[in-house]
Amino acid sequence: MYVLDKQQNNGQVDELKNRLHQFLEKLDSIEPETTDVNDIDQLISLIDELENQMNKLKSDK
Repeated sequence: MYVLDKQQNNGQVDELKNRLHQFLEKLDSIEPETTDVNDIDQLISLIDELENQMNKLKSDK
């Protein structure tokens, strides 16, 4: 059972890394001159998703 839990946690960490990478790519692609409220809302949404995934990963340990 421990091996399965460890593999599941590794998968969750990999997913978290992927989401963080997506956030950083989105952040890098934003042009300050053309950024609107929708772009900022998308970034906030991504941050919320990352926070939720991290909290879930912490609670699964």
